[in-house]
Amino acid sequence: MDLSALFSATGPLARAFDGYCERQEQIEMSQAIQKAIRDASTVVLEAGTGVGKTAAYLVPSLMEGGKVIISTGTKALQDQLFHRDLPAVREALGVPVKVALLKGRSNYLCWHHLDRTNQDATLLGSRQEVRDLGLINSFIHRSPTGDKAECPTVPEHATIWARVTSTRENCLGSDCPRYSECFVVKARREAQDADVVVVNHHLFFADLMLREEGVPELLPNAQTIIFDEAHQLPDTATLFFGDSVSTAQFLDFLRDALATGQAQARDGANWNDVLAPLDRAARDLRLCFGQQLQRLSQAQLGLDHPLWPALDKLRDALAHVRDVLDTQAERGPDLAQLHRRADDMMQRVCAWGAPERAGEPELCWIDVGSHGVQLHRTPISVADVFRRQRLGLGHADIAPDDADAEDRALRDAVDESDEADMVAAFASHDADEEDDLQALMAGADTAAPTRSAASMAADSDDAPATPPPRRAWIFTSATLAVKSDFRHFTEALGLQDAECHSWASPYDYPNQAVLYVPHDVPQPSDPRHTDAVVEAALPLIRANRGRAFVLCTSLRAVSKAAEKLRELFKEAGDPFPVLQQGEAPRPTLLEDFRRAGNAVLVGSHSFWEGIDVKGDALTLVVIDKLPFAPPDDPVLAKRLELLAQEGGNPFMSHQVPQAIIALKQGAGRLIRSETDRGVLMICDTRLIDKPYGRRIWQSLPPMRRTRVQQEVIDFLLTL
Repeated sequence: MDLSALFSATGPLARAFDGYCERQEQIEMSQAIQKAIRDASTVVLEAGTGVGKTAAYLVPSLMEGGKVIISTGTKALQDQLFHRDLPAVREALGVPVKVALLKGRSNYLCWHHLDRTNQDATLLGSRQEVRDLGLINSFIHRSPTGDKAECPTVPEHATIWARVTSTRENCLGSDCPRYSECFVVKARREAQDADVVVVNHHLFFADLMLREEGVPELLPNAQTIIFDEAHQLPDTATLFFGDSVSTAQFLDFLRDALATGQAQARDGANWNDVLAPLDRAARDLRLCFGQQLQRLSQAQLGLDHPLWPALDKLRDALAHVRDVLDTQAERGPDLAQLHRRADDMMQRVCAWGAPERAGEPELCWIDVGSHGVQLHRTPISVADVFRRQRLGLGHADIAPDDADAEDRALRDAVDESDEADMVAAFASHDADEEDDLQALMAGADTAAPTRSAASMAADSDDAPATPPPRRAWIFTSATLAVKSDFRHFTEALGLQDAECHSWASPYDYPNQAVLYVPHDVPQPSDPRHTDAVVEAALPLIRANRGRAFVLCTSLRAVSKAAEKLRELFKEAGDPFPVLQQGEAPRPTLLEDFRRAGNAVLVGSHSFWEGIDVKGDALTLVVIDKLPFAPPDDPVLAKRLELLAQEGGNPFMSHQVPQAIIALKQGAGRLIRSETDRGVLMICDTRLIDKPYGRRIWQSLPPMRRTRVQQEVIDFLLTL
């Protein structure tokens, strides 16, 4: 197979795609992936915007054969890859491979839970839920997949979905009366039989960490595992290698227990009386923190914090409910499953605040949102844990040069739970329809994996006598390195054995884009900063006729900036619509932005990456400040503390690289094609004034730089 010929200007890809452009960077990246597949090695590959990394990994993985798992950053990218990119490349190459899409189980309609909801419609909370239920009843008989994404008449985040889909906690598995018709089982079987399976990072780590009865194995059969948008993996792995339990989870359990108890064991107990103490205890737990949204480590609470007696009451009430369910569990699979849920939650509540597991530095911390409290037990570093899981080893230490390590089997199987909201909530304080801590707390599937990394690693002692084939691990993203230095990423995931390569974007940044840092903007800590950002950006927005993103590092700044822009536009009679994150789902906001042609979209974390607006619709990106992680984050604080104890420089070795990678993602929204042009405005003078600022802007694409406002306005007037 000659990759140069396949990617050439006269090759099959060029014939299949309009506007195809041969790129040497893409060919070299594809060759590196081909070599990794053949050598069963690990590679970390950064490809700047425009290199074409999707085709660069699809072509060699399809041509080399063997089972391939491709993991993407979000469900939206997962759908794009499966429905658009993968079929197009497969058709261009003429390769007869079978592909499958596998999502978390909460994405698929559940016949059993739909039946229960139809039988007791009094449980529905509103007329809208009644209407949505009717639409779902019509849809399910027409759908071969049961994927709720294929039901456009019911919004993705409608509350009805929680009642008609299953979670890891309330799925009956093979005991379900509709098991033979289960959409999740069907999707798993198709994935098991496929040559290429498309998953997302959240599902992949659930697969890695959890094993449940009757679940077909995917990972042991894969020869090639590809992570796209791999920069998200350290945060994803951190949460999945820990434990979590939330008050919202308790309230969901109470709702299910009341409905099931009254329907299937009305004579077994007075269910209202049994469940009422647990309901009060869960709600009292939230009241321990007032109205303030915050994150706190266990050490910050203090011994006299009201959380401790509240937890004692919660455990006592849960123990009573569990005991009652134990007496009724034999009456039906739903009651038996509720008993298992109660026992599972008890284990997690008791584990929170317990001493650290030996050899695994951990942190117990609390996330308080407007809809509930989540108790986390999180590893401080996932490098050793992920390395053990990746190489299929148990507790034994792994030397970086252990040549035989990858011959060991991965023993984990597919779990269906989809933890995308929870993981994104850990990665960011921000919120939208996919990465919103508050939506997480209000949603139906808030469970974290219940088994520790240590206990799962111990399972590898049962490794089969005949291990699966060696496998290639490919990690790729547009943002993995800091000035071609990959150590921040590789050390976070224990990828010391990886070969690292980087290819710059082929775009002509000096002529296509301008980087502008205005003078006289207050420091980010100044209360006037957001207003000053808006005022500094206003002349540029007017010269650009809207067509701008204003990207903020906090939801508070989003709200303040949007309000200020609306006020100034109204006073001056400017015709620019202001679209604000949170006022509509992200896809709706993006569609409105493109359609308007002169809008200003104000957003936070969820608009920094995964957004592709090409052409004249977006020619100005304003970033309010350098995206350093919040200093009060308890996990970050503990990591920095450990780095300092080891004699390192936590700020330069951890915080600055993280900020660079995040900033590169935000900057990447501007230039999306060879013909795009625009301005990146960063309203943080630390980029110029601080010693580390040079390291940051040198990691950005080589745009023409200026601090003169008129030069920027003149450039925008030409667009």
